[in-house]
Formats: sequence, structure tokens, C-alpha cells
Amino acid sequence: MRIGSGVDVHSFGPGDHVMLGGVRVPHSRGVIAHSDGDVVLHALCDALLGAAGLGDIGQHFRDTDPRWKGADSRRFIVGAMEMLRARKLRVGNADVTVLAEAPKVGPVREQIRSQIAELLGVAADRVNVKATTTEKLGFLGRAEGIAAQAVVLLLDG
Repeated sequence: MRIGSGVDVHSFGPGDHVMLGGVRVPHSRGVIAHSDGDVVLHALCDALLGAAGLGDIGQHFRDTDPRWKGADSRRFIVGAMEMLRARKLRVGNADVTVLAEAPKVGPVREQIRSQIAELLGVAADRVNVKATTTEKLGFLGRAEGIAAQAVVLLLDG
């Protein structure tokens, strides 16, 4: 068994939606990012890579590489999963937390959960998605950005 964790943060900018776990979520702002800025999938990718001892998302999908400009972050998870399969590792479960005042995750929680489960090749009951605010504290509390944390358990075989 191997455990990995990941964290990602993006500031808000122009736009009318954010991507969360591969799901387009309507919002009054977008995020400033090289790719689509999906904090959930970026944190999840770091957790997967970390558990496997493969570094981090920036080593494999550099934000200076034009290939990833505007990229769908699901591609990062697909790439990480290919690396795991090559090492005979599989996902046991994943737990994700979104930290933001808005948008609210509740209305899209099951869509995010299903999308992540599909990407990881596991049943939906192996994925947990939750959200919290920072009680109006800090840059997240001032609604200047959004963050996510992820933890994964990898199993041999």
C-alpha cells in the first residue's frame, strides 16, 4: 500500500465557470491557469504521482510546455494512471476536499465523484468528494481563489 497527497490552488480571474473534477461548474469567475485550472484534478494528479514516488504534476506536465496550454486536466489523470499501470499499481480509494466560498460543490458533487471514479477506474464508492469554506478567512475566504486537497491509496497489482 502507498499513500499520496496533493494540493492545488488557483486564483480567480475572468470567466463564467470553473472546472472541478472534470465537471464544468457555472461561476461568476474563472481561474487563472496554464491548463483548464481544475484544482481537483491537479491535486489528485499530485496525490497519484506522489504515492507512486513519481514526483509531481509540474515534472510531467510543465506549465511552460505549450502542449498543456488550455489542456483538459483529465489528460493529466489519464497520463498519471498510465504511469501507475506500468508499475502495476492501482487505486484503492481517493478522498478530495475543495476549499472555497463559492462555487458550491453540493449540486455537482455526484457528477464530480462519477467523473473521478471513471478516470481512476474504480467504483464511485471508492471516491469521496467534499467541500469546506475557510469561514471568510484568508484569500480563499475573500473569494480570491479556489483550492483542493486530495489523498489517494494505491495498491499493488
